[in-house]
Amino acid sequence: MTEQKTAPVLADFERALENVHRVTQHTPLETSRYLAEILGVPVYMKCENLQRTGAYKLRGAYNRLTQLTADERARGVVAASAGNHAQGVAFAARELGIKATIFTPLGVALPKLQATRGYGAEVVLEGLTFHETNAAAQRFVEETGATFIPPFDHEAVIEGQGTVALEILDEAPDVETIVVPVGGGGLVSGVAVAAKLRAERDGRPMRIIGVQSENASPFVASLDAGEPVTITTKPTIADGIAVARPGDRNFELVREFVDEVVTVSDDDIARAIVMLLERAKLVVEPAGAAGVAAMLAGKANVSGPTAVILSGGNIDPLLLQRVIGHGLAASARYMKLRILLPDVPGQLVRTASIVAENNANVVEVIHTRHATELPISEVELELHIETRGHDHGEVVAQALRDAGYTVRVGERY
Repeated sequence: MTEQKTAPVLADFERALENVHRVTQHTPLETSRYLAEILGVPVYMKCENLQRTGAYKLRGAYNRLTQLTADERARGVVAASAGNHAQGVAFAARELGIKATIFTPLGVALPKLQATRGYGAEVVLEGLTFHETNAAAQRFVEETGATFIPPFDHEAVIEGQGTVALEILDEAPDVETIVVPVGGGGLVSGVAVAAKLRAERDGRPMRIIGVQSENASPFVASLDAGEPVTITTKPTIADGIAVARPGDRNFELVREFVDEVVTVSDDDIARAIVMLLERAKLVVEPAGAAGVAAMLAGKANVSGPTAVILSGGNIDPLLLQRVIGHGLAASARYMKLRILLPDVPGQLVRTASIVAENNANVVEVIHTRHATELPISEVELELHIETRGHDHGEVVAQALRDAGYTVRVGERY
């Protein structure tokens, strides 16, 4: 827990911005006509997925490390992370000539492990869960005197992350709403305070909407309870924001400065990743796409020109492959049809012809006559098809029904 203090002032964020600009890139603020048409307001995307280390985390890590004393620098720093925070601390430590030790869970994704080591940090693989990994890091702090660098619950980290908001408003001062992915609260608390202080100075309105995974939404539960609470998380593809408890300091700032926190499903996030690939040509990790997911799902109540933060782009290619398939299915671009056929020759060709005549493409076929629930005279055909969306998929399914077949979409009889 950090010591209690009043909220940062605008000058704190301005100093942090000057500080972090020594190592960060000024990431693009792209317009999105596609999202603007859906929401009816201008939409900007802050591309922190293109930041050095692939995420905004470098900002807070570097800002914190620059505040260490000479003695603290000599003893080194330690962090516990399975992803972007690890890379941010490792990179910042390398730039400042500080030894960094990063504890990660045993199952850490190989690209993240390689990147963290590539930035010069010593990586210790320990623990099957993050709780075990974090405990190991704390023991290391006690044994060595190294300084622990928290991922979100520290004033310097919060101020560093809040520099994202200043860059947005420097480039697009008309923005009235910022949509922010939320894990432990470092980014959203920093962005909320910085953006509202700047808007107050300029006499403009400002709304902040935080977005969490519905399978890991401790801020929703904590705001309802009026204090930080620990929840039991469920598996989610948005591992970068899968946190069980908000930071104490972050909770205070979110309660005061954030207008709303909403949740999105993994299907929502997968659809957002596919949209960003197709429409914006941007690779964004699941956590980083949470804000766009809320927009596409109609869960972000925006007003006026809006910015959404794409907070990271570090996604394992194997996961990206699975997420794309899931996102296409969630958007009804990839459909599974189960069809009962008479067990006579020529039926497979006939069904494939009907699909082709309706401008859909068959990508996989499973044909079985051995399922115990099937009548002896019938077989089940499972077709996986590519369509242009839900309406097109229904046209294909109806054409098969009109031809006399019994059809179910994505389910058994």
